[in-house]
Amino acid sequence: MAIRKTGRRTSPVRSSRFLAVMGAALSALVMASIPTPAAAHGATMFPGSRTYFCYQDLVRNGHQMPSNPACADAVRQDGTTGLYNWFAVLDSNGGGRTTGYIPDGTLCSGGNRGPFDFSAYNAARTDWPKTHLTSGANIRIKHSNWAHHPGRFDVYITKQGWSPTKSLAWGDLEKINSVTNPPQSGSVGSESGHYYWDVRLPQRSGQHIVYIHWIRSDSQENFYSCSDVVFDGGNGNVTW
Repeated sequence: MAIRKTGRRTSPVRSSRFLAVMGAALSALVMASIPTPAAAHGATMFPGSRTYFCYQDLVRNGHQMPSNPACADAVRQDGTTGLYNWFAVLDSNGGGRTTGYIPDGTLCSGGNRGPFDFSAYNAARTDWPKTHLTSGANIRIKHSNWAHHPGRFDVYITKQGWSPTKSLAWGDLEKINSVTNPPQSGSVGSESGHYYWDVRLPQRSGQHIVYIHWIRSDSQENFYSCSDVVFDGGNGNVTW
């Protein structure tokens, strides 16, 4: 009596299709776990702002915890959502206001009035990623144009004698430059796109903050960037 086989053998073609579908689904799941940047606006790319450099550090570490201790502590406090929106330190009602509006100690987060939590980036500490510069040199500022807006950029730097262990206050800053509607380079809405203009640095020594306030002329929205720098004869190299 013949034995009847009831098991069904899967064809190689069907098996390959199944594996391909499963592979695509797994890839989609992994990509979905990385937040998508919102349509925000801009932050300083050179000298790099705290949020920009900490985002770069996050990416360099495979979208895991940044290696820089200040960035890592900021992620522990505020999470990574803000970093994926590093260009969104903003206040929709800023209107160009400074002293008396944005409280001292909250300048790096724009007064904590934006859509994302950047409060940890106000921390007064010496170990944020730093750009090395030369006192009195002429540098080219690069500021992200993730979304293009007309307006003015005011550039400040901390006064000689300021300490990075002190929370940043308006009284610590000296305005050194203003520019309206500077030229742009690269693609708007990409990490390469940016405004650019030249600034002559004042005489400084030691560690400082370059603070840039972007004031839109077509709305009340403003943007804020804290960039940690050290004057030691450097030419733009970065300490992570």
